[in-house]
Amino acid sequence: MAFDIEMIKGVYGRMAERVDAAKSVVGKPLTLAEKILYNHLWDGKATTAFERGKDYVDFAPDRIACQDATAQMALLQFIQAGKSKVAVPTTVHCDHLIQAKIGADKDLQSALNTSSEVFNFLASVSNKYGIGFWKPGAGIIHQVVLENYAFPGGMMIGTDSHTVNAGGLGMIAIGVGGADAVDVMAGMAWELKFPKLIGIKLTGKLSGWSAPKDVILKVAGILTVKGGTGCIVEYFGEGAKSMSATGKGTICNMGAEIGATTSTFGYDESIERYLRATDRNEVADEANKIASYLTGDEEVYANPEQYFDQVIEINLSELKPQLNGPFTPDLATVVGEMTEKANKNGWPLKVDWGLIGSCTNSSYEDLSRAASVAKQAVDKGLVAKAEFGINPGSEQVRYTADRDGLLEIFENLNAKIFTNACGPCIGQWDREGASKQEKNTIIHSFNRNFSKRADGNPNTHAFVASPEMVAAIAIAGRLDFNPMTDTLINKNGEEISFDEPTGLELPPKGFAVEDAGYEAPYEDGSGVNVVVKEDSERLQLLTPFEPIGNTIVNAKLLIKAFGKCTTDHISMAGPWLRFRGHLDNISNNCLIGAVNAFNKETNSVKNQLTGEYGAVPDTARAYKVAGVKSIVVGDHNYGEGSSREHAAMEPRHLGVAAVIVKSFARIHETNLKKQGMLGLTFANEADYDLIQEDDSFNFLDLNEFAPGKQLSLEIVHKNGSKEIIKLNHTYNKGQIEWYNEGSALNLIKKENAC
Repeated sequence: MAFDIEMIKGVYGRMAERVDAAKSVVGKPLTLAEKILYNHLWDGKATTAFERGKDYVDFAPDRIACQDATAQMALLQFIQAGKSKVAVPTTVHCDHLIQAKIGADKDLQSALNTSSEVFNFLASVSNKYGIGFWKPGAGIIHQVVLENYAFPGGMMIGTDSHTVNAGGLGMIAIGVGGADAVDVMAGMAWELKFPKLIGIKLTGKLSGWSAPKDVILKVAGILTVKGGTGCIVEYFGEGAKSMSATGKGTICNMGAEIGATTSTFGYDESIERYLRATDRNEVADEANKIASYLTGDEEVYANPEQYFDQVIEINLSELKPQLNGPFTPDLATVVGEMTEKANKNGWPLKVDWGLIGSCTNSSYEDLSRAASVAKQAVDKGLVAKAEFGINPGSEQVRYTADRDGLLEIFENLNAKIFTNACGPCIGQWDREGASKQEKNTIIHSFNRNFSKRADGNPNTHAFVASPEMVAAIAIAGRLDFNPMTDTLINKNGEEISFDEPTGLELPPKGFAVEDAGYEAPYEDGSGVNVVVKEDSERLQLLTPFEPIGNTIVNAKLLIKAFGKCTTDHISMAGPWLRFRGHLDNISNNCLIGAVNAFNKETNSVKNQLTGEYGAVPDTARAYKVAGVKSIVVGDHNYGEGSSREHAAMEPRHLGVAAVIVKSFARIHETNLKKQGMLGLTFANEADYDLIQEDDSFNFLDLNEFAPGKQLSLEIVHKNGSKEIIKLNHTYNKGQIEWYNEGSALNLIKKENAC
């Protein structure tokens, strides 16, 4: 069934006129990304050509997707906005709050028992405000979106950084914080700095052990975790057309790991096949009518250097399988070159777990290719040396894979089939023995591998690979196993080698499912009562933030974060997910994973009021009680990773007035702005080194806060000496209003009250 088909027809119906108008204004052929952006301008047809990387532009997204962990805070904010119904199609997907431990049925029941309050809240809010609800067990948000909602040429935002997965079907799909989603739910424009464009030309064709996952692992190695910041990555070429739609989705999904705003592919036959296979013939028929508008212009792809800000070319015929990690998704190693590198760095070569699934690689094609490797092991008498865990991407994928015997193959290797949910990928894994914090190695087909990400153990070395490579290496039990050249000894003492994996782009018998897990909202939700108990540990109605004001004096340093500081470091997931709807409780994890630059410890900072060292949240609360504002200082790409706005809301709640860093990840910088905080960067990066443990801070000209104008910060050291440094910012006039009002939500409420 094609959801929201009339909305899609509307997008397609205006596209030719708007794209042609944009071409006239810009004066040149357009990339696919530009076509979609110009077709979604809030003000309608383009009247000006926007400057990439500079101009802030208002857009009108077509739809919104929220996962349960971030939906709680997004919907708590939407309740405050004073609207009776969401303005655009919106869905909530319950996939993050299900912990992997025993197996699908028992783990799902456990989640229903422990998180029923949250699930009931999300269901009731969805019914009240006209939001589609995907119940627990229905699947991972991004796979469900790909199967049901993504469409070529559309624009979607979602409260998860891997919303970008939908680029596999030719969308502009962007991860945002909940406050951004609330703007669009409330019928307001969504603001984005017009992105720069990176073109990636794919030639040749994948074969053998190489997979779409290896494309993005290679790109991550080239661009690093911040190389795509502020950019849309557009893939094109014959190599792009040769890949399946779900393979394209995998590549777009991990675009989040290079900091890209999003990634996308042009509409082609593989996307059409996927639309028709997932019961969306009407969408495919409509797309075919305007197919030339759903891909970049021929002139663009013929001479990409003239139209993109950066161009990378990858020959898929020469691409080798990759292993990325540990602790960062951009540390790439070619399979077959691991032994020396691992020994040099002290990475354990013994592999304890192989995990297949997550929003990145849980399609039918992914499971079929991995199953082809697993079946060889069963048929050839091999015993898996590592444990296996499988997370199907959706109930539709799980049901179909089970019908076709794919899951049975994994079970013959003693694999655990977990719930159709995120599980270990986002730290929802009750892994036996993880609390011992022993040094070990796992390999998975997920997207992120930060320290503690999967199981909470800082000594778990996680490596990212394609599903088929995960299967082979887990069976071998060694990180440096190369299935293209190496052999294994089976239980009969025979030397065995693997054949190349095989897979099916789409199930030959078609997709099937008994209950996909979707619940449509009430036509009239006005009578629905949303209940949040005052004594709840899981949910808490929001109290508006007070404006910080234009006078910040004698602010204290809360923490100077050393090195990588992702949203996982600022607001951990795992067991903390249960507090995602309760701002005060979850604030007890604020910055507990960040490394203090002065003692190189986590969750240990100096309280300048007492001289004692304590936990970061406790120290922040002490400052807040004393009426003292605090400051956070960080390094490059601060806030890398998830879109979780809790990483901005928690410091705000605890009295942090400003976050000052060398550079920000895009989503996190926006989240800070939305919550009425100062997100600033050092004009001179070396000034990071000036910050001392006992420093106090005075903003000298915050009363003159204006777009494009640097701010002056006075640093007062313990010995009484002072230094004045300059700080940069990217606030425009509207964002400064958010700051002045205390938050973007405060401004929405004010405007709705008028």
